[in-house]
Amino acid sequence: MKNDWIRKSIGLILLVSLLTLPWTTPFQIYLSIPNQLKVFSSIDQINLPALGDAVTVTTSEQSQANSAAEIMPYAEESGDSEVIYTFSDIPLKKVDISVYDDYYVVPGGQSIGINLHTEGVLVVGHHLVSTNNGEISPGEEANIKVGDSIIQINDQSIKNMKEVAPLVKKAGENNSTLKVELKRGNQTIETSLKPYKDKDDNQYRIGLYIRDSAAGIGTMTFYDPKTKKYGALGHIISDMDTKKPVEINNGSIVKSNVREIKRGENGIPGEKRADFDLNDEKLGNITKNTPFGIFGSLENLLDKNKWSKPMPIALPNQVKEGKAQILTVIEGEKIEAFDVEIVNNVVQEAPATKGMIVKITDERLLDATGGIVQGMSGSPIIQNGRLIGAVTHVFVNDPTSGYGVHIEWMLNEAGIDIYQQSNKAS
Repeated sequence: MKNDWIRKSIGLILLVSLLTLPWTTPFQIYLSIPNQLKVFSSIDQINLPALGDAVTVTTSEQSQANSAAEIMPYAEESGDSEVIYTFSDIPLKKVDISVYDDYYVVPGGQSIGINLHTEGVLVVGHHLVSTNNGEISPGEEANIKVGDSIIQINDQSIKNMKEVAPLVKKAGENNSTLKVELKRGNQTIETSLKPYKDKDDNQYRIGLYIRDSAAGIGTMTFYDPKTKKYGALGHIISDMDTKKPVEINNGSIVKSNVREIKRGENGIPGEKRADFDLNDEKLGNITKNTPFGIFGSLENLLDKNKWSKPMPIALPNQVKEGKAQILTVIEGEKIEAFDVEIVNNVVQEAPATKGMIVKITDERLLDATGGIVQGMSGSPIIQNGRLIGAVTHVFVNDPTSGYGVHIEWMLNEAGIDIYQQSNKAS
């Protein structure tokens, strides 16, 4: 009986230990130590968590260091290194470190006009057609939903709204139905759509509100002086009616001129109001609309400014909580730097849209805008002479703060391999 009691007590102690271990500080610190770390050679220090004075950290470049200091030097040239945590010569964890040459891009800050052309025409609503037999909704009868894209009618590719009306009129006059091909998410759907004559204006209608383009303003984040690829906005563009991401066929960006700022308030986001002409000379095309922003290639050089010189980027693990700046336009086309604070930084090993929390601290910007406003999305964030990311979303209940995305993920979406080779400007 006594032995059974001892075994049960030991078992209970072990069970409690296993349940509480994940919540202990040393275990949490252990989990926070990455297995792999990518760094740039021009940074002479990295921060690694300390597991206490009893744990020794060794590296391939240095025989021993005090982990409690948390700061470890590493190789000055590109290559591979490693950090090993040990306790009484017993290895606890190894961190593989890959050291790369710096990657340089030109920070943006320019206010840009954005014009997206959808794939086919986008269905943004239904309406009733008044006929002699009552009101009918042809689009709903055909099971066409808001957010669908009409990409073909009667085997003819549809690229804009002007191509739809003649086909509707012809089918109505012939008392025939339209063979419609839709894109719904990743699905391709075929349906039949019958036009009806509206008794009020004597025109044939299909009961759908459609649109073939979307326009707005945003901020340029960066461009690569070697590849001419750029990234802007920092978040996906969704249709204002369907609330769904706009699937683009093509698009373009042009210069824009900020003429007015509507200040943000608690619960009501502010906005930049800018003028731009889509017939102006294109700055570049738009080939991608993703959760990390819009991307494409520049066709014309951007105007030179104080920040036109290529600047090295920083990886998520090199971003520090504390002071930084954003580049943006609040009047005309003038790019200015404004003080912000990185309140929180998440060291991400995989692409994610919310990597930082950014708070506006610049009194002049707060006076002008109230904080982060619509149209400021994409404003580059600079810290210690490096481009670290872009402003994305404002906190609706606190317009002085919002999210930022790490620049690595925007460059990745642009199709730029920052680890392939150095692109340092001469």
